[in-house]
Amino acid sequence: MTARRSTVRDLRRGNRSMLLSKLFFDGPLSRQELSQQTGLSAATVSNVTGELAEERLIVEAGLVESDGGRPRVLLRVDPEYAHVVGIDVGETGVKVELFDLGMTRLAAVDHPLPSSRPRPAAVVTQVASALREVMATSGVNAGTVLGVGIGVPGTVEQGSTVRVHAQTIGWDGVELENLLRAKGVKLPLFIDNGAKTQGQAELWFGAGRGARHAVVALLGSGVGAAVITDGATYRGSTSSAGEWGHTTIVYNGQECRCGARGCLEAYVGAEAILERYRKARGGRAVPGTDEQSSLAALLTAAERSRTAAKVLEETAGYLGAGIANLVNLFNPERIVLGGWAGLSLGATLLPAIREATAAHALRHPYGQTTIEVGQLGPDAVAVGAATLPVASLLEQGCDPRETAGDDAA
Repeated sequence: MTARRSTVRDLRRGNRSMLLSKLFFDGPLSRQELSQQTGLSAATVSNVTGELAEERLIVEAGLVESDGGRPRVLLRVDPEYAHVVGIDVGETGVKVELFDLGMTRLAAVDHPLPSSRPRPAAVVTQVASALREVMATSGVNAGTVLGVGIGVPGTVEQGSTVRVHAQTIGWDGVELENLLRAKGVKLPLFIDNGAKTQGQAELWFGAGRGARHAVVALLGSGVGAAVITDGATYRGSTSSAGEWGHTTIVYNGQECRCGARGCLEAYVGAEAILERYRKARGGRAVPGTDEQSSLAALLTAAERSRTAAKVLEETAGYLGAGIANLVNLFNPERIVLGGWAGLSLGATLLPAIREATAAHALRHPYGQTTIEVGQLGPDAVAVGAATLPVASLLEQGCDPRETAGDDAA
């Protein structure tokens, strides 16, 4: 196999990517600081930042005093250069949020879905409607939108045709991008698994920031995880890595929504927790109008109800055992609990979850990791989805709209 030789164009793109990324994550910075922190020469930094400024990707952000010389100009990514949209397609609703390039939220819309196992047509209708609504509410021109990121349940098969495989909700090879195009969505689309987009959000801005090896877990109706290794999301051969919820925790145990038995999701997914509580109550319905309010009712009831407390004790045990598997398999330095159910459970049960993890994990790797609750709240999937077009910008060192196909322009 012949190795590909780097060209001057590759080197230029790499330098642009490096400096743009540095300013996005750590800016504002002076040119001297950029040179010191990236190892690039002062001349290279000056030339590249000059190009980026001409393209309005970066702007001046004030001055900083220097030691005995002229004040240095600070640079940052221009938040007004473009906008990005992040969409969280959950099992019960669609959340659409619009941001500037500084990741300041400018508008948000929530649309419910008709069932916990929504048909693709229903999801596409709500996504297209909510996208139009958030654009109208914000007053943002579509021409300024860098791209639309979408976090979805299940595995996303990337390729010339993007297909979503979400077995637990009955999606098998759904061509989500094509369906959205048919609904009139023309903006550039970036589609990925929701647990992975949440993981990127927490890695960039939240509880995972600074970690090179981490696992960001998503607990909602279902269960998933993003495995971060050496600062990048591990995807596996077909991008299905991270289906932590469908690892077996009990041999021949409870039937899971995926059709197998004993999956972790069948014990710590919100739907499964509430079903276990319902059975423990002798079949009586759990208070609440939806899963989120019902889980909140369970957490509140545990303060006075032995039955509720027992269900939560079991949940902490199952979750701790599942996290111990992550510790033993991946040796992460940090594990982050996210997703709306993960945030609720973590706020109350974190000490018990840590205790259960310690009881099931090998001592040495457990001693090297921390278990924390996510910092970005229930918007993490949407925020992470919005980072997908930003990541393309940073990786390419140029506007992805310049390289997108005509059908996505």
